[in-house]
Amino acid sequence: MSMRHHCNQSSRRQFLGAMGGAALGTALTPGINFAQQAPSSKVVIEKCDNYTSELLPTLTKIFDQLGGLGSMVRNKTVAIKINMVGGAFERVAFKPHEETFWTHPKVVGAVTHLLGKAGARRVRILEGSWSSSDPLEEYMMEVGWKPQDIASAAKLVEFENTNVVGRAKGYKRITVPDGGHLFPGFDLNHSYSECDFFISIGKLKEHATAGVTMSIKNMFGATPVTIYGEGAGINEPSTDPHGGRGPMHSGNRQPSKSAPSENNPKSPREAGYRIPRIISDIVAARPIHLAMIDAIDSITGGEGPWNRGVKPVHPGILIAGLNPVCVDAVGASCMGFDPMAVRGTPPFERCDSTLFLAEQHGIGTRDLKRIEVIGVPIEKVRIDYRQYKG
Repeated sequence: MSMRHHCNQSSRRQFLGAMGGAALGTALTPGINFAQQAPSSKVVIEKCDNYTSELLPTLTKIFDQLGGLGSMVRNKTVAIKINMVGGAFERVAFKPHEETFWTHPKVVGAVTHLLGKAGARRVRILEGSWSSSDPLEEYMMEVGWKPQDIASAAKLVEFENTNVVGRAKGYKRITVPDGGHLFPGFDLNHSYSECDFFISIGKLKEHATAGVTMSIKNMFGATPVTIYGEGAGINEPSTDPHGGRGPMHSGNRQPSKSAPSENNPKSPREAGYRIPRIISDIVAARPIHLAMIDAIDSITGGEGPWNRGVKPVHPGILIAGLNPVCVDAVGASCMGFDPMAVRGTPPFERCDSTLFLAEQHGIGTRDLKRIEVIGVPIEKVRIDYRQYKG
């Protein structure tokens, strides 16, 4: 099955050829204007004030403006990576997870419904739910979700906890086309490669070691902790997950020997260096065909309740497009940030720019001047996350 981008793949190849690979996988080189050469794709912003009456009509409008789901997913297996980061008992301001830092289940259900209506043959809902090997549906029920509602939204819906090997006999390897900033490839659950169309649905959030959390950072959770986590096996993946993905942040150990090791084990062991490179490598190896941001409700100040000072925010919008770098660049601007920012400036005070690193891979541009925004203009919905009073 093809894992190429749904669009702009030829321009991406041309971009990589023009760069000759010389600058890719190396230290950041701001003098090279990657933003002017990486592919561009339109991004849709639409206002959506709630997860009930406005949700389905707004999503339908968004997909129509992107050309219609039918031509993208008919008779295909579609995989959706959602965001359920952290533990089931962590909360922000006593609110449900989905109203603050998780993808809302009604968004997942509505997208699944529209995929089924557009003719998708199968829809798979994916997440590496913390350090559990339980079925993803069980994890959802722990926090009061009703996975049966999502399961009934389309003809054939499957759930996969991608922390473990799941329905396959082994993990599947994906490789970074240009060799990777930090890793040349990753061993992931089969569902990430055994699909025809791939969707990432993130939240509109900040992140301490990636700058921003949207469709790209959402992919960090694709890495199984049985291989990349604190309790990963030494030679082979562990049978059950134990602990989180601390080694990915600190670099205190390599993944299980059965998986690709780092390109340079002597590279900086700092999370602000490592995490942006890891997630840009993952998205280069596992392209996102449809990037979506659930920004109806979210949080400011961090990624989750473990970050001090986080608080709820209500942007009241949905964002989507066919290029994750373009989508996340627009999302960053909607939070009051400059997507062209580099390390040392908001939101990348303590980390390298994830958007720039993904741009170096030739995935897409972060330059708003080259991105066509349709629907509602950014200036009509922008919220300054750093100044938000609540």
